[in-house]
Amino acid sequence: MINTCNVIGSGFSGLSVAAHLSSSVKNINVFEKNNHFGGRARQIVKDGFVFDMGPSWYWMPDVFERFFNKFGKQPSDYYDLVKLDPGFQIIFEHNHSMKIPQKWSEILNLFEKYEKGSSKNLVKFMEDAMYKYNVGMTSLVYQSGMSIFELFRIDILKNIFKMNLFSSYRQHVHRYFKNPYLRSLLEFPVLFLGASPSETPALYSLMGYSALKQGTYYPIGGFGKVIDGMMSLCKELGVSFYNNHEIIKCNFDSNNIFSLVSNKGEHKCDYTVCSSDYQHFDQKILPSRFKHYSRKYWDKRLMSPSSLLFYIGVNKKIDKLEHHNLFFDEDIEQHTIDIYTDIKWPEKPLFYVCCPSKTDKSVAPPSYENIFILMPIAAGINDNKSIREKYFEIIIKRIEKYAQTTIKDNILFKNSYCVNDFKSDYNAFKGNAYGMANTLFQTANFKPKIKNKHLNNLFYTGQLTVPGPGVPPSIISGDVVANYIIENHKK
Repeated sequence: MINTCNVIGSGFSGLSVAAHLSSSVKNINVFEKNNHFGGRARQIVKDGFVFDMGPSWYWMPDVFERFFNKFGKQPSDYYDLVKLDPGFQIIFEHNHSMKIPQKWSEILNLFEKYEKGSSKNLVKFMEDAMYKYNVGMTSLVYQSGMSIFELFRIDILKNIFKMNLFSSYRQHVHRYFKNPYLRSLLEFPVLFLGASPSETPALYSLMGYSALKQGTYYPIGGFGKVIDGMMSLCKELGVSFYNNHEIIKCNFDSNNIFSLVSNKGEHKCDYTVCSSDYQHFDQKILPSRFKHYSRKYWDKRLMSPSSLLFYIGVNKKIDKLEHHNLFFDEDIEQHTIDIYTDIKWPEKPLFYVCCPSKTDKSVAPPSYENIFILMPIAAGINDNKSIREKYFEIIIKRIEKYAQTTIKDNILFKNSYCVNDFKSDYNAFKGNAYGMANTLFQTANFKPKIKNKHLNNLFYTGQLTVPGPGVPPSIISGDVVANYIIENHKK
């Protein structure tokens, strides 16, 4: 049995790797830089409002179930989950709204209203997407990415062309549907994967399967309850947690990390898993001789978007908002160009509004609304208070226009979060919010490796390595790294 493993960061990947290592490691210590645990999934609690600071979409429920099942538990042992109906709504130009129902039969009827014959095409699209989901979730995402030969397994090779790795997601969607509203609906799940639909492999139609066929869920109390559940499980498994411990350096014994040094002292270890920002640890914490990648390598990575976020408490109900609301009432192509090509603040942004108080009475006082706003922006872009306020005015006016009610004059609580905060709180490379873009050459084995090539006992997990950005991939990432450590320690 391994004596001690130190895990840096208490987000989903850090909690996952800690839990999965618990059967093979005597002492597991999780060190969190901030006061609150959970990484990007921590919460703001203020004046009766509870705001999730980061993740708000609960998709791929089977990944959460698989995680807890490994320890003889269920998600329901730790939090209550509800399925949303409608799952979400998209607001297009002229305030046209498309609500996505929970039932599959109603989704088929919805498609048929927009494009005759499209319900049959949706069935075909989903059959293909389900196939990719099943293969991807059993074969591809649980690979360590350490060897190209992982891709030469029989079960992967025989399915490789059916996975559409070499065609774009946009091309794939356009083969099935002509209506622009339906195309936008199916393209939106990949928008936050870090690349435009034209640059994202068609493999990611599996996201459409999760969004429309599996449905959208919500943990009562917010995503912080999922973090609380995973932490409770970890503590049951013997994991120890330390907040306000920022790791500032490492001590070495030959080609091994002997101990981590935080602002609170020295912490010895046999293994180290960095689940915090990969680039920061690689470039700022490790000395030159142990850096896995060069500065040039990191500078050439295409990052997923950062975000401008607002957390707003309002002293009234807003009838026209659903739990999840996507404002696609401006040109998605131009916004995408502003993020990935021109690298500038968008003139006419798209944005997302989450109103969990529609579902959950515990996140806002009675008759009030809890509103979370997210606008995707280019990573590394200039960020200051005046820019944030400029876009708040743009966004709130468009929400008010759609909702046909005043909101700004009813705000009791307001806080913003953007590039500078991602950098200061999470050491996020270029202030990114979602990790690395899932382009073809940044997928699977092309992602940064989970093991440092110079150090025998340093590993990485989280959104900058396999399988990629998002909550379910981060949970899987912890599983992948733990398995790799356990298997190789036996050798």
